[in-house]
Amino acid sequence: MSHNDDKAKVMGAFGGTRGLLDSGLPSLVFLVAYNITHELKSGVVASVVIAAVLAIARLVRKDTLQHVLSGFVGVAFCAFLANRTGHAQDFYLPKLFTNLAYGSAYLIANIVGWPIMGLLLGPILGENFLWRKHPIRKRAYMRAGWLWVALFFGRIAVQYPIYRSGNVNLLGTVNLAMGYPLFILTAWGTWMIIKQTPSITPPTEK
Repeated sequence: MSHNDDKAKVMGAFGGTRGLLDSGLPSLVFLVAYNITHELKSGVVASVVIAAVLAIARLVRKDTLQHVLSGFVGVAFCAFLANRTGHAQDFYLPKLFTNLAYGSAYLIANIVGWPIMGLLLGPILGENFLWRKHPIRKRAYMRAGWLWVALFFGRIAVQYPIYRSGNVNLLGTVNLAMGYPLFILTAWGTWMIIKQTPSITPPTEK
């Protein structure tokens, strides 16, 4: 299998372009609507509406139900929490907890020798869990995993103090800046690490 085929599979595993759009656009719409109207409800409604439109678009394209629900439900919960507390910055609170959960999972998985990158990409690249018997390949997955640990905990380290300050505009801007760009950079870094070692080909049955 070519490097280009593997690259497409790796990037697809992270949601692809549409996945990035689903995760970032509702947050941008929330921030813009909130700044224009200065009303929390307007930002909440706008973000949920755009998330619903994106979900419907995925349904029309006959995308997997997982992608349809994950984007919409996540935005809906963020909107519900912010509306319930009355604090606009709480729209971003679930994302902080999500980063904590993902960062902890990647960290623990690396420590115990079952890097999530291997668990996620091994089956996609056709090597399943054979990488565990090949130290170089396993090390590559672990190195890639540390990139994601740095991404998730880096977001928390920067954004949580801003969340505590209540500066919604700064929090929303930083959230977007550390969303699309860093995600793409980390996914690219993951591919650059993994492609340096060939995937493990399962033995051919005779």
